[in-house]
Amino acid sequence: MKPSTQPRYLALDAYRGFIMLVLVSSGFGLAELAKHRPEFLGIANQFEHMPWEWIAFWDLIQPAFMFMVGVAMPFALARRVELGATKRQLFWHVASRSVRLILMSQILISISNGKMSFQMINVLAQVGITYFLCYLIMQLRFRWQAVIAVLLLVGYWALFVAFPGTEGPFLSMTTNVGAVIDTAVFGHPNEDNWTTVNFITSTVTTLFGVWTGLLLQSKKSHGEKMRIIAVCAVACLALGWIIHPWNPIIKRICTTSFTLYSAGWVLLMLLAFYWFVEVMGYRKWTFPLVVFGSNSIFIYSLEQVLRGWLNRAVGVFTLNFTWLGDFAPVAQSCAVLFAMWCLCYFLYRRNIFFKL
Repeated sequence: MKPSTQPRYLALDAYRGFIMLVLVSSGFGLAELAKHRPEFLGIANQFEHMPWEWIAFWDLIQPAFMFMVGVAMPFALARRVELGATKRQLFWHVASRSVRLILMSQILISISNGKMSFQMINVLAQVGITYFLCYLIMQLRFRWQAVIAVLLLVGYWALFVAFPGTEGPFLSMTTNVGAVIDTAVFGHPNEDNWTTVNFITSTVTTLFGVWTGLLLQSKKSHGEKMRIIAVCAVACLALGWIIHPWNPIIKRICTTSFTLYSAGWVLLMLLAFYWFVEVMGYRKWTFPLVVFGSNSIFIYSLEQVLRGWLNRAVGVFTLNFTWLGDFAPVAQSCAVLFAMWCLCYFLYRRNIFFKL
C-alpha cells in the first residue's frame, strides 16, 4: 500500500479515546455514590445531562464526538484521493457510510429496547446525517461554507421562535417545534425531550471539526495553529454566552447558543491535547486512550448492547466491591470499564478495527 503523506496527530487519537472512555463510562458510578455521599453530588452532576437549561461536562461529550468526526473527514478523504478515488467514488463512499451509521444506530437502539424501534436521536444516527451533509458542504468554497453555517444557526433559532410551544420557544419541553415534528413523524415525542432536528445545529458542530481538520492539515506552525484554535474557542464561548439570554443554552434541543458554547469547550479540550502531546511531546501516556479511540464503533456498540451483561459478569469476580461500602459503585464501574478496555486491547494487538 502506498504510504500516506497525511500527517498523523497522536493528539487527535488520544482526544478521540478520551471522548470514548467518558462516553462508555456510565458516569463512573458517581451518581450512585452521591446518593449515599452528598458531598460528591457536585461532581456526580457533571456526569449527568442537565434537565433542561445550562450545561454540564456530560453535555459536551456528544458535541466532542461529532466534532472529532468532522476533524477526521479531511484526513480520511485526502487519503482516499491519494489511493486514486474519484469524486464519484468519494460521494458514494460517504453516502453509503452515512446509511450504515443510521442503520447501525437503529439496530443498537432496538436491541437495547428489546423491541423494534426507530428514532433518529441516537448519536450514530445524528453522526450519519451530519457526516453526509458536511461532505456536501465541503465541496463549496470556504466563504460559502461559513454562510451555510451561519444560516443553519440563525435558521434553527428562527424555527423555534416562529413556532413556539405552549410556554414559549425555549421553555416548552414537550411542545417545542422539535417535539411537535417528532410527534408528527414518529407518532410521539422522544424520551427525555431529545429532538431529531438537533442534527441541524449538530451539522455546524461537525463542520467546525472539518475546518479544524483542514487547519491541522495545513503547513502552519504549531504556534499558528494553536493561536487560531484558541481565538476560535474564545469567540465561540463569548458568542454563545452573549446570546444566551435570548437563546438559552439547552443541550436537549441543541440550541444555537449551546452549539457555539459547547464548540468553545470542545476546541479548548483539543487545544490542551494538541499542546500537551504534539508541542510538549508527552506521548507515552496516551496509549490507553489510543486503544479506546482506535475502535470507537466497537466500544460504543459494546456499551450499548452488552454493558449490563458485562457488569454482571465482572461482578461475579469482584463481588461488586461490596466490601468498599458506599464506593462500591465507582469501583465496579471502573472494573467494567477496564474489562472493555481489555477487549479493545485484544483487538488492537491483532489489528482488528471495526468500521462502518
